[in-house]
Order: sequence, then C-alpha cells, then structure tokens
Amino acid sequence: MYRIEVGPGDLAASRFGIAPLYETLHAIALASGRSPAGPVRPWLDRVRPNYRAIAGDPAVRALAFLKRRHGYVADFISPPPARPNLTVAEQLDVVRATPLEQARAEIARNVADLPAPEPDVRAVLEGDDVVRRLAGGLEAAWTALIEPDWPVVRSILEQDIVHRAGRLAAYGWAEALDGLSRRVRWRAGVIEVDMPGEETSRLDGTGLMLVPNAFSEVGVALERNWPHTLMYRARGVAALWEGREPRVDDALARLLGRTRADLLRALAEPATTTWLSARLRVSLGGVGDHLAVLRASGLVTRERSGRSVLYRRTAVGDVLVGAS
Repeated sequence: MYRIEVGPGDLAASRFGIAPLYETLHAIALASGRSPAGPVRPWLDRVRPNYRAIAGDPAVRALAFLKRRHGYVADFISPPPARPNLTVAEQLDVVRATPLEQARAEIARNVADLPAPEPDVRAVLEGDDVVRRLAGGLEAAWTALIEPDWPVVRSILEQDIVHRAGRLAAYGWAEALDGLSRRVRWRAGVIEVDMPGEETSRLDGTGLMLVPNAFSEVGVALERNWPHTLMYRARGVAALWEGREPRVDDALARLLGRTRADLLRALAEPATTTWLSARLRVSLGGVGDHLAVLRASGLVTRERSGRSVLYRRTAVGDVLVGAS
C-alpha cells in the first residue's frame, strides 16, 4: 500500500494535469496485450487494426516491453504534465531532451527484473539513439491509437477535472477522492492507495498532481525530483464508444425534439460540445445549433473553463428533465 501524507498547505498547492503520452503508453500496453482491457474493451476492439499496422516497429515493441502493470517504468517516456492543456508535441519535446545517461539509468532500473527482450527490442534499448527511437515510437503510437479520438478523450478528461477540482476546492480531500477508485481512500490526513509495494511519502506543502486518464486504473508516482502524482481513470470514458439510448415513450422528446431532449439529459453535469457530440453521435455543428436554441430558451447556460466552453443545465432545464 502507498500512503501519501497531506498537510494543511497541500490543498491549495494541488493541481490537475492531462498527460497525452501517459495515455499513449497505456494504449500501447492495452493493444499489445500487456495490460487487461477492462472497461475499455469496446474501444480496444475498434483500434486493434491500427495497432497491428505499427506493431512491427521495434521502438513500439520496446515501449510495450518497458510498460508493466506494477513496478517501475522509465520516467522519461511518460513525463508528468506541467499543466492541464499540455500538448503531445510539448511532451515529446521533453522526451527528446532527455540526456542519454539518464535514459540508460532509467531503462536499466525498468528492465532489472524483466525477462530478456527479443534481439530487435534489445537493439533499441541499448542503442546510442534510444531516446530518439523511443520518442519516435511514442509519436507513431499516438498517431495510430490516440490522436483520432483525442478531442473526445480530452473533453472527457477536462470534464472530470472540472468536477473533481470543484469538489476539492469546495469540500476538501475526502469529497474530491470519493468515487475516484475503490483502491483510493482518505484516512485523516493520509491518502491510501492499494497497490503492490509499501511506501509512505509526505507532500510537505508541494501539493499533489492529479491526472485523470482514459486507459488505465490507479497509479502513483512518488519519485524524487518529480511532482507527487496520483493517476486515476476519469469518469465518463464510455463516451468513446457509446451512442444515444433509445426511448420508446418520451414526453420530453415530443416537446423539444429528440436531439435537444438527449442533449438536455446528457447535461446532468457540465460538458463540452466535443463530449456531447461523441456521446450522442451528432456532428459538432449540430450540437452547437441545438445548444444555441436551448440556451436562448433558458434551459442551458455556458461558461469558459481554460480553453474549453462548458455547457450546463439551468434550474428550468433540471425541472424539465426531472418532470419527464
């Protein structure tokens, strides 16, 4: 079990981040069979052909070899996010700037108790160009597996951050961590994470980095000289593959129209147009047009959160959905 001791100043110092390369590394592990699919199997079934197209790349196979469910994974191939709106290009620049000596040391620690890799994978990991090749493998995997769905994934993550950051600011740690995972608990000043191993770390006013993700369960990073980080699966990842649910008798749809009724129901929590478009399988333009009508009717409102615009139901919208 991992224990993270939290002090009085850590609440204000804590922040959220989005890590595209963290998502990419876990997508490689899923597609290569190194990690179980779990709840994202419908997404995995859809992207497997994309993975087969890059699976022969020794650099991609080296990344799959390094990724393990438990135990240390080289830090430089999945750097922590500096801010919520970090791009994959910015993270790849961080990877490519890794000194060779650092990369070699982290890889040696990563593979210390793993079986010997296949010759082409060993050639990548032991080569003088290992940093460049692994960065190229990450970029290839990003393009094949994550980039086509990234607008939806990013929207899911941003929506989760808005939800959980609001709970953290308004109610504190216990409420922010509630429902995050069955493996995470708040115990009077200590965050407990059920994971193999035993480690206790103290934040000492530096705060905690919380990183929602779509493709993995709970993880922690407590390495020296790195931000203390808690990774967890975001809420609402089913938007990657689910469509709208049919309703046989729907008074709200007869009043507003099917799509506007579905939009109003989907706004049980604030959401972006991208997330709504993916969830309801309606074009972005169509979602925007319908939201404009709902907003003009006083049923939804909108507000900016960073680079995103979030829509939410008004009290009148809540009444309509509840009455239906």
